[in-house]
Amino acid sequence: MSPFIAEIIGTMLVILLGNGVVANVVLKGTKGNNSGWIVITTGWAFAVFVGVTVSGPISGAHLNPAVTLGLAIIGKFAWSQVASYIIAQLLGAMLGAFLVWLFHKDHFSITEDEGSKLACFSTIPAIRNNVSNLISEIIGAFVLIFVIFYIAGPELSFNSATDVKIGLGSIGALPVAILVWAIGLSLGGTTGYAINPARDLGPRITHALLFKGSSNWDYAWIPIIGPIIGSGLAALLYMTLL
Repeated sequence: MSPFIAEIIGTMLVILLGNGVVANVVLKGTKGNNSGWIVITTGWAFAVFVGVTVSGPISGAHLNPAVTLGLAIIGKFAWSQVASYIIAQLLGAMLGAFLVWLFHKDHFSITEDEGSKLACFSTIPAIRNNVSNLISEIIGAFVLIFVIFYIAGPELSFNSATDVKIGLGSIGALPVAILVWAIGLSLGGTTGYAINPARDLGPRITHALLFKGSSNWDYAWIPIIGPIIGSGLAALLYMTLL
């Protein structure tokens, strides 16, 4: 497995399980119909855990252009690899969204509300206000990226010459999952917390290919630009404090 393939598969799993829990909650006739926001945010957190577990050892589990750009800005990721990572993340997101549609195809067929169908692919603001929505995405992504910068691998520290690294296996993916859970519970109610350009754009493209209804393209720039700005601000603050 190469880093490019790892980013595709990891992002695909995140979207399959993340948008999958949305479909389970909002589509007509599912076992989880109307089970609520707590279920959605928990499902998304566990989706991130799964994606990071699979791709982390190979690619570092960026799974998000905002993460890739933020790490590049602070000098912890090569700029020469940024484009390939972002392309992989977009492809993985599109594939994951297609699998959500395939898995829930019968329930998409009996769901009349087009907004509910779109929600299973991309984010929709609770109250449409471009300025407020953009600020929400900037702040959510800022928290995500800034905290990721401070998530470190565990070690036993005796002195600089004898520090011992502790291998935690897949449990090492848990901090990022908890972080995404916290953002969803506390900051996700306004825009649906895309905090990831690929997570929104890839599935929105898939939705446009599968459905003739509106994919709400006039809103699509906000979950792209917002996380990028938030990532840049997080990187600038991190470098200033460092």
